Order: sequence, then C-alpha cells, then structure tokens
Amino acid sequence: MKETRHIYIETFGCQMNERDSEIMAQLMAEASYLETPDPATADCIVVNTCSVRGKAAQKAYSLLGGFRRLKRENPGLVIAVTGCVAQQDGEALLARMPHLDLVVGPQQIYQLPQLVAEARSLDARRSATLLSPTFAIPPFLPSFKNNGVSHKRFVTIMQGCNNFCTYCVVPHTRGREISRQSADIIAEVKHLVAHGVREVTLLGQNVNSYGQGIPGMDFPQLLRAVAEVDGLARLRFTTSHPKDLSEELMRCFSEIDILCPHFHLPVQSGSDRLLSRMNRKYSRADYLAKVEQLRSLRPDIALTTDLIVGFPGESEEDFEKTMEILNLVRYDSAFSFKYSDRPFAVAANFPDKVEEAVKSRRLARLQASQDEISREIKEMEIGKEVEIMVESRSKAAGEQWSGRTPENRIVNFNCDQELAPGQLLRVRLEEACRNSLRGRLC
Repeated sequence: MKETRHIYIETFGCQMNERDSEIMAQLMAEASYLETPDPATADCIVVNTCSVRGKAAQKAYSLLGGFRRLKRENPGLVIAVTGCVAQQDGEALLARMPHLDLVVGPQQIYQLPQLVAEARSLDARRSATLLSPTFAIPPFLPSFKNNGVSHKRFVTIMQGCNNFCTYCVVPHTRGREISRQSADIIAEVKHLVAHGVREVTLLGQNVNSYGQGIPGMDFPQLLRAVAEVDGLARLRFTTSHPKDLSEELMRCFSEIDILCPHFHLPVQSGSDRLLSRMNRKYSRADYLAKVEQLRSLRPDIALTTDLIVGFPGESEEDFEKTMEILNLVRYDSAFSFKYSDRPFAVAANFPDKVEEAVKSRRLARLQASQDEISREIKEMEIGKEVEIMVESRSKAAGEQWSGRTPENRIVNFNCDQELAPGQLLRVRLEEACRNSLRGRLC
C-alpha cells in the first residue's frame, strides 16, 4: 500500500486555471496525495499561476518566495509552479528561485504525478514547458471520492488561442487553439450528471471557435448535444470572442431550454482605433449589431464583458467611446482593468503609454458608472418571480441561503429548512443590494 502524502494547491487567475487545479488534485490523489489546506503540512506544493495581468503574476511570485522557509525546514518538500507564469518564464524560474523543484506548463499538467515522483526520487529540478502543435487534451473523468458531490462543474472543451490580441499572452503561454474530442466532452458531462452535478459550464479561451481542426461538431452543435444529456438542469459557457459569434450560436439562446441567458462577451474598448491596435478584428458597429441581434433572439439575456482602461495611445476621446458603449449596451457587470505590459505581448513595445494616474482616474469613473448600471438593472428585477439554483447557506448568519438565477444573478433568501445545493426553487425578488438581490420563497 502506498504511503499517503499531502498536497497543497494555490490557484490564481481564470476558470481554466481553476479547472486545471481540479485535474491536478485528482491526478495526485490517484498517486496517494491528499489535499491539505495548510502548506506547512504538505509534502508537495503546487502554485498554479496566471500571467494575463501583472498583479496576479506578482502575487504568485510573492507566494512562491514565501515557501522558501518551508523548503529549508523540510528539504523533501517538492515545490512546483504551473500555469501561465510557468510557461512564460520556464527555466528562468528555477534560476530565480533555487528552492523551486518543478516548472510545469499547461500542456504538461497531466504528467504532474510522474514529475513529482522523479523530483522526489532523483532530487532533480526540471522545467517541463513544451507546447506541442500536436497536443491532444486527454480523456478525463472527474473523481468524486475526495471532494464530495458538487452541484456544478467546469468542463474544458478547448485550450489555447489563435487570435494574438496585442495585449495578451495566452497564445504564448497556452499555445494555439486545441479542441477536445466531442465524445470525451459528452462522456465527462454524463459522468458528472450521474454523480449529482446539475449545472455545467463549458470552458475555453474562445469557445466560439471550438471544433476547428478536428472532425465532428462545431460549438453550436456541441451545445445542443450536451443539452441533451438527461438530468442536466443548466448549461453555461465562457469565454467568447465577438468576431466568431455566429447567428447559429445566437439562436441557441432561444432554442435550447437549459442554456442560461447569460453571455460573457468581452468588448475591451469602445474605440475603433483602439480595437484595431488591439488586433480584435471587429469594429464597434460589428459588436453593437451582434448585441442587438442577441437581444432580439433572447430579450432577457444578461450580458457581461471585459474592459481595458489605459491601453497604449488611449486618448480622452477613445475613453469616452468606451464609456458610450458601456451606456449603450448596459451590461449586468463588467470586469475592468488598467492595462499593464505583459511579456511577449506586442503592446508591451508600444511607445505611447498612458500615465498611471490617468489610468486610475478613468478606471474609477468607468467602474462607478458600471456600478450604477448594475444597480439599476437589479432594481428592475424587483417584483419578479424567478427560478434560482441553490448554491449554499449565505455568508450571513441565521437561516439565509444563496442561489443564482439563470442570468447568473445572486439571490439571498430566508429558509428554515435544510436545502440541497443544485435544488431549483421559485423566489420573488424584493430588494436590490450592491452585489446581489434579496428574495422570498414563493
């Protein structure tokens, strides 16, 4: 019988990283490593990193540096860095941090148990960051042995990106687009539903282009096939690139009953000049036309977006055009960030950088405007009866529970009975709060 060891995993960044961490935890569990919430008790530490924004990368560097003491106290501890920073920095990380044992890129995470075993037995430090154009995402069925039954899960359908937006490092850190075999995706969804999962979110850097380069289904066809899995109550996906948003995909929102009316459609800027500099391959008019068509097909659809403030060369006029698109589309919410230079990204070499104080001022104004729009949208929901999927007990004390509407809005409500995550209930909305709604069970 194998000796049981413990692994600590810290995850930064996007939902793709969250899913990759789940996969690594399962693979390591099969090698007799159980997860621990305390890095001081771990035999292996994995820091799964993000380099899309500078702040996330710096947090990862800082955390890794802090583990130096644990390595001194326990020389047998294996410390690994995975994710986009690992792919970006490669062997330079080993030189920068002598206490680090492994640097593992996104395509190599399936080799983690073997790499950890080699690091332990051979006392050899290693960088495994090959990005292969022939890489295939392996078939994978999630385990429920160690983490119990969850009512919702992410399912990776593709990874990588072919778009090369000038601010982005993803094509360099996750490689070119690679679609997963549709049969493997459907098998995983069926497996999840058989173990009690009620909601699935399909993941990819650009799900709209799923299926290119492999025989079989395109993305709308995949959505329809997944929606037919018996027992699945809700279906979501993220993230989409506007240039690849087809009419067939838009029609899915009106034709697939369990496809939630929530669509994350990053715009990044409202200025055609900046969209061109960003290499986004659509115009402001293109984007707004697709929004209009989406809303004609599904009037209740909730739109969310990503916005970059202070991209190199952004003038006050450019910024005002972004503010205009914010008010024209009226997003439910927006992830908005100040531009930061990233290694390998073309825009890092653009000379006309925006001053930090200007970026901060613009971001504060944009976020204040979006907060007001979000509040007004929530207030328009008051009085409606909606279906929510129970998430968990609310963080507040007492008999409060929390759930989400199909539009992905959080609703808190009182209930003196024990509820099950994934349970569907009807709630009448009574109050709009800053980040949520309050309701009463019908």
